[in-house]
Amino acid sequence: MIRKAVAGDEAAIRECADKAFSGYIPLLGRQPAPMSADFPAQIAAGQIYVALDDGGDLLGYIAFFPQGGHMHLDSVAVLPAAAGRGIGKMLITFCEDEARRLGLEAVHLYTNEMMTANHSIYPRLGYIEVDRRTDEGFNRVFFQKKLA
Repeated sequence: MIRKAVAGDEAAIRECADKAFSGYIPLLGRQPAPMSADFPAQIAAGQIYVALDDGGDLLGYIAFFPQGGHMHLDSVAVLPAAAGRGIGKMLITFCEDEARRLGLEAVHLYTNEMMTANHSIYPRLGYIEVDRRTDEGFNRVFFQKKLA
């Protein structure tokens, strides 16, 4: 089940981000951007959705918001214990469906240059690489997917 996050989800969302991204700290030499996100503000703005198991426990989350004529996918994370079950793909599809519902033309996202596994995941989901540049102190790879 996917639903909009509420304030009570913050601790579980933060724990998910920490578990999903902490392995990149040695590679990047600092925390990846999603680990220092302002989750309370994103939740209050209605920008985070959570994927839950049948018992109501968080399996992953996605943060996104409309920006201009596209949806900006800010971050997506799945608990390592739930990896490989299609939860990330389900969350990204949910984001794309919300973008279509709003009449937006595309979904844009970026990932860190050092998170090389993402460089093959996003193209398999229909995203194309459109840019590489340093942004907010991180070397990022930018992707977009045009929506039909």
